[in-house]
Amino acid sequence: MGQVLDRIDGVAEEIRGQAVRSEADCRLTDTAAALLRDSGAIRLLQPKLYGGYEVHPREFAETVMGVAALDGASGWVTGIVGVHPWELAFADPQVQEEIWGEDNDTWMASPYAPMGVATPVDGGYVLTGRWSFSSGTDHCQWAFLGAMVGDGEGGIAVPPSSLHVILPRTDYQIVEDTWDVIGLRGTGSKDLIVDGAFVPGYRTLNAAKVMDGRAQKEAGRPEPLFNMPYSCMFPLGITAAVIGITEGALACHIAVQKDRVAITGQKIKEDPYVLSAIGESAAEINASRVSLIETADRFYDKVDAGKEITFEERAIGRRTQIAAAWRAVRAVDEIFARAGGGALHYKTPMQRFWRDAHAGLAHAVHVPGPTNHASALTQLGGEPQGMMRAMI
Repeated sequence: MGQVLDRIDGVAEEIRGQAVRSEADCRLTDTAAALLRDSGAIRLLQPKLYGGYEVHPREFAETVMGVAALDGASGWVTGIVGVHPWELAFADPQVQEEIWGEDNDTWMASPYAPMGVATPVDGGYVLTGRWSFSSGTDHCQWAFLGAMVGDGEGGIAVPPSSLHVILPRTDYQIVEDTWDVIGLRGTGSKDLIVDGAFVPGYRTLNAAKVMDGRAQKEAGRPEPLFNMPYSCMFPLGITAAVIGITEGALACHIAVQKDRVAITGQKIKEDPYVLSAIGESAAEINASRVSLIETADRFYDKVDAGKEITFEERAIGRRTQIAAAWRAVRAVDEIFARAGGGALHYKTPMQRFWRDAHAGLAHAVHVPGPTNHASALTQLGGEPQGMMRAMI
């Protein structure tokens, strides 16, 4: 167990105890955010130069899972906000200093989806747009936002290209009451609006270069961690959160079933069908954990050896990651269906874990079709194009 996960374990009851309030508020409570901040969970992938730990991706994923098993929203924010220091590590040193120079616990929000337009001007860009799903944003002072490069006439430049732009909190508006949902409510994944903010050129990254690894190389980062594929690292925290949520659901289920007696008078621990479902679901959730971590381990070892991760390997890795999330959530469905009517009560955490797990599958990194298509086509000697390779 890593040092950060040890700290999380030490405040487990406090994190668990914030879940109901966070869900009611549709944002992490200040206490929940402080517990994560004090644990160092968001600095796991941060450069050592700025107080980070630069841990192996495995430790990051295992920590996210550990937090999510206590509270899905806290785990989700750890997985999302926690990956942003990894990308900032190969951004311009000037913006790294602006963000971390005075406080290395400064958090950054997102999303990366290119929902805005960045129009080139002298020295940088003028950014306008509206973005949805900015998880943990109430506790962040900066944001990574995706944007298409504009043509200067209100349209998108041709050929199209996209940027990851980095903005301070003063340059964007958080839109309240835009996160009233059925699952992962406590993540506070609200909308952001930017209305004509100037973004200096050094606060931008070419999205295509981030995706294919050129940005990391051009930044001169020799560390294996920062040369891992974006399509492995960005989904890693998200899927780890989903798997951790399912582990939390399984733990809740087992705790309740130990003493539960069915309406027939039979003790549940004597029901072979419930026992079989628990055993099978536990095995499936564990298989999801193992498969996700194995990909991160294998990619890290290859990068550490100075080798490139091929497109085919990235596609198969994404396929494995997506399948892990869906497998784990299906396993929770099996035990939830056998949990009895008591699991439906809002006063029990089981129903929240069940809702959070399904909400986690709605993220774009868990859409299976294009990735399954791309991985299979590549293995058959084809060359995926367009949307079939956009997330790989």
